[in-house]
Amino acid sequence: MSGPHDELPILPVGTQVVLTGDLRGPAGGVRVPRGAVGTVLRAPTDAEHSYWVRLVEGAELALLREQFSTLARWQDSELRGPTLGGRALFDRVILKVVIGSRAYGLEHEGSDTDRRGVFLPPAELHWSLHGVPEQIDDEPAQETYWELQKLLVMGLKANPNVLECLWSPLVEFASPLGRELLALRSCFLSRLVFQTYSGYVASQFRKIEADQRQHGAPKWKHVMHLLRLLHAGVVVLRTGEVPVHVGPLRERLLAVRNGELPWHLAEAWRQELHAEFAAAAETTKLPERPDYARVDAFLRSARRLALAQELP
Repeated sequence: MSGPHDELPILPVGTQVVLTGDLRGPAGGVRVPRGAVGTVLRAPTDAEHSYWVRLVEGAELALLREQFSTLARWQDSELRGPTLGGRALFDRVILKVVIGSRAYGLEHEGSDTDRRGVFLPPAELHWSLHGVPEQIDDEPAQETYWELQKLLVMGLKANPNVLECLWSPLVEFASPLGRELLALRSCFLSRLVFQTYSGYVASQFRKIEADQRQHGAPKWKHVMHLLRLLHAGVVVLRTGEVPVHVGPLRERLLAVRNGELPWHLAEAWRQELHAEFAAAAETTKLPERPDYARVDAFLRSARRLALAQELP
C-alpha cells in the first residue's frame, strides 16, 4: 500500500482516458503522442496490471495506470495551467518522511527510498481559478506529497497510508507546522481503524485467492504487506500507536515475501490475525470517532498561516 497510485480506484470499462506521455517504438520514435485520447475496453483486477485501451483512431494497446489520466482529470490539470508548474509547491512541504520497506525494516539491497509528506499551498492559490492539486508527485525521486486538507480528511478516515506517514520513524523534515501536525496525530485514531484496515485486507485477499486459483501462486510481496497491515491494525487498537517498523516479525514476513511459507500457513496466519483484530476491536480504548474538532481547528489555523509569505 505504498505506491502513489494505490488510492486510485480501478477505472470501469468505457472510461475516457488521455496519455500523459509519449509512447515510443523500438527505434525511439514517437509511436503514440502525449495527449492521445482513448477508451478503456478492459480493466484489470488490481493496479499492477494493464488496461486494454482503444484510441480514437482505432488502435488498441495495453497501458499501465501511470501512463494515462482520465479525461476529466486531464482537463482539470490543463485548466490549472502553468501556475502549478515547476517545483513551487514542493517548496511548501511542511513534512517529509520515508515510508515503505525502509521504514518497515523490510528493505533489501536494491530497495528504493519512498518519501511522502504534506504541503501547505499559499492562500492565494485557493482563491484562484487554478485551484490546488490534492497531491504533487516527483516520480523520478519517488516522492508524493498530499495537500494538507486532503491528508487530514484521509487520516480521519483511518487511511493506513496517512497513518503510517504520520507515525514514520524516519522523519527527514518537519517545519514548525509539520511538528504541530505530528503532535496532533493521536486525534486521527478511532475505532474506524478496524473497519478500514480489515475491509481493505479482506477485499485484497479475495483478489489474491483468485490469483492463486488461476496461476497457482499469489504475489507473495502483496501477501506479506497485507499480513503486516493486519498486525499493525491489531497493535493500533491495543496500544493507540501505529507501528511502522515490523520489529520481531521481520524474519517471518520476509519468509512470506520470499515464498518460503506455504500458502495454507499464510492463510492460517491471516485468519489468526483477523481473530486477534476482532478481539482487539471489542476491548480497545480508542474513541468511536476521531477528534474532528481539534483537526478542524488545526486546519483553520494552518489556512490563516498560509497567508504569510514564509512557510510556517
